[in-house]
Amino acid sequence: MEKEAKFDGTASADIFSLLVETSWKEKRKRREELLAPLGVKEFFVDGKITIDRLTCKGVECRLCIEACPTKALYWKSSGEVGIVEEVCIYCGACVLRCIVDNCIKVARRRENGEVERFSTSRAFTVLEHGINARKRFDRVRAIFPSAADYLKLYKPSMV
Repeated sequence: MEKEAKFDGTASADIFSLLVETSWKEKRKRREELLAPLGVKEFFVDGKITIDRLTCKGVECRLCIEACPTKALYWKSSGEVGIVEEVCIYCGACVLRCIVDNCIKVARRRENGEVERFSTSRAFTVLEHGINARKRFDRVRAIFPSAADYLKLYKPSMV
């Protein structure tokens, strides 16, 4: 005798999560295939880039398109800047070159889960400086002992 499966509502949630996971894996695979010939290293797990069509100067400037290392930005036939999300690596080069603040908005997530958002060249520069300062500080801390460790090793014996 076969037992009949009871429907308790959790099966649909499991199917949905499987579909989401499968589509995410397919998206990652396609992204890796597209970026492999370019030899570009990815530093971000996920991200989003948007261009404000009202503030974009479009045909007048094209600096963002020239700055993109993966050619994810392109001209549409309508004279607007288009984005190929699968190829964008969320590096921020387009934001640095854009002449209009808050025209290009980038949100990206690192492997540790930290989300970074910027839309001006100043915000991008401050963000990168903070990240590099943290890396430098961690390297110095790894090489040199802390004051407490130094005193433990070299504390003069009191006689």
